[in-house]
Amino acid sequence: MIKVVVLTGAGISAESGLSTFRDSGGLWEGYNIEDVASIDAWYRNREVVLDFYNKRREQALKAKPNEAHYSIAKLEEKFDVTVITQNVDDLHERSGSTEVMHLHGILRQARSEKDESLIIDIGGEPIKLGDKAPDGAQLRPNIVWFGEPVPMIEAAAQKVAEAEIFIVVGTSLVVYPAAGLVDFTKPEISKYIVDPSTPELYSFNNWIHIKEKAVKGVPSLTKKILENQNG
Repeated sequence: MIKVVVLTGAGISAESGLSTFRDSGGLWEGYNIEDVASIDAWYRNREVVLDFYNKRREQALKAKPNEAHYSIAKLEEKFDVTVITQNVDDLHERSGSTEVMHLHGILRQARSEKDESLIIDIGGEPIKLGDKAPDGAQLRPNIVWFGEPVPMIEAAAQKVAEAEIFIVVGTSLVVYPAAGLVDFTKPEISKYIVDPSTPELYSFNNWIHIKEKAVKGVPSLTKKILENQNG
């Protein structure tokens, strides 16, 4: 089967009602980003960080996948599809996508603060101070914070390098190392970007740019790709 890789960012989740960093002017739900989204913040005040992510987890649980998520999942009818997402919600999984790589972690999981391989699925439950992982360490959100390495980036780069069709949805391509994944695409493949604006840091001369929001642009693109495959 033809390999399709879809790289998604905050823009696709925003249309399900989940707020984004870039639209927040440095604030997110009343929190300064540097106070809740870095490893330094965790060591400074675990309680504030836990409270912030508990609220985000609750919001994500209430959100529903939108037509862009469902359309990406529909591509699996004809293609071998990998979704690489910068988002920490599970909307791709809930819309039916079966292979999803979360570069920045996932809200519905907690892990040991000492051993990143000790991961627990907590669904929508809060994490509290004193909640322990199996190794006795404090549980923390399974989120990749500023100041931490991105453990999935090499595997993601390999997937992009193997792609025969590459689609970018709802990301400004300014957050590294995720933004650098576009550099691993083979020059001859079909490449699409769905976003109302053009990312500033890249030349997309050999891309097809659909200047629409995800919920409008992705369904039309996936329909076209599926029709081309059937034809």
